[in-house]
Amino acid sequence: MRTSRTDLCRPLARPVGADPDRPVASRARARALAAVPLAGLLFLLALPVTAPVEALDAAARTPVAEKSYRSAKDALRTGMREYNAGDKEGAARALEYAAGQGHALALWKLGRMYADGDGVPHDDLKAFEYFSRIADDSSDDGPDAPNSGVVASAFTALGSYFLDGIKGTYVRANPERAYDMFNYAASYFGDPNAQYNLARLYLEGTGVEADARQAARWFNLAAEKGHRPAQALLGDLLVNGLGGVPVQRARGLMWLSLARQGAEGRKDDWIVSLYEKNWAAANEDDRALAQNEAQTSGTGRRRR
Repeated sequence: MRTSRTDLCRPLARPVGADPDRPVASRARARALAAVPLAGLLFLLALPVTAPVEALDAAARTPVAEKSYRSAKDALRTGMREYNAGDKEGAARALEYAAGQGHALALWKLGRMYADGDGVPHDDLKAFEYFSRIADDSSDDGPDAPNSGVVASAFTALGSYFLDGIKGTYVRANPERAYDMFNYAASYFGDPNAQYNLARLYLEGTGVEADARQAARWFNLAAEKGHRPAQALLGDLLVNGLGGVPVQRARGLMWLSLARQGAEGRKDDWIVSLYEKNWAAANEDDRALAQNEAQTSGTGRRRR
C-alpha cells in the first residue's frame, strides 16, 4: 500500500484529553501507520540520493557471531548471560545473531548498548537503526503483547533521536516526527517515558502548539506511574499555575514531595532544587495537606 509523506507525518493516535480540533488517527489507522517501514520513510525524508542502501542495515556493520545457536531465544539467553558475566563483546555477538532473526528484545538490548556505549563503541546511528527495525516489525503488536514494553521503548527512543537529529548522519531533527513517535508510544502503549516526553513537547511548544494544560495531563499520567521527572514538573505547574493550569498548591507540593523522595544522585539534583524552592515559598497549611496526600499516595503505590 502506498502511503503519502503527508499521512506519515500525522499523529498516530489521539492523546488522552487532547484538543478535539486536532486531526488524529483511529487505532486501526495508528497500527496501519506503524506498519509503514520507518527505514523506507527515512529514505524519502532524509537520505541523500547517493547514500548507500547499507547505511540502514545494522547487521552490515556488526559481524554475526561465528558460533551457531539452536534458536534466536538460545542466542538471546546466551547474550544476556555473557552480558551479566561482564563479557559484553561476546554478548553483542550473541545478541546480533538473535537480532538477525528479528528478535525484538535482542534488537532493543543492542540498541541500548550502542546508545550508551555499554561494552561497545558509542554509536547513536547504529542504535537508531536497531530501534527502527523494532518499529518496522511492530504492526501486529498490541499494547497487551508480551513485547509491548520493548516496542514502546523503541518508539520513545526514536522520538528522542528525531527531536535532536544525529549530527553527521542522515537522521535530521524533525520535531513533528518526534511528536508522532512519542504520541504513539504514549497513547497506544501508555509508556510513561513517552508520556513525559510528549508533555515536554506541549510545555515547550516543540513540534506541536504549546499547551500547558495538555502538558499537565500527560505529566499526570506519567506521574501516576511513579515517573519522578514528571512528578516534579507536574508539581511545579500545579503550585504556580503556569500556562493557565489551575493552581492546586497542596497537590502540586505533594507531587514535588513524591519526586523528592525518589530522587537518586546528581542526575536528580534539579528535582531537589525545584522541590526546595516551592516548599520554601509554601504556607504551613499547604505543606500539611501536601504531606498528608504524599503519605497516602505513597502508601497506595506500595500496595499496588
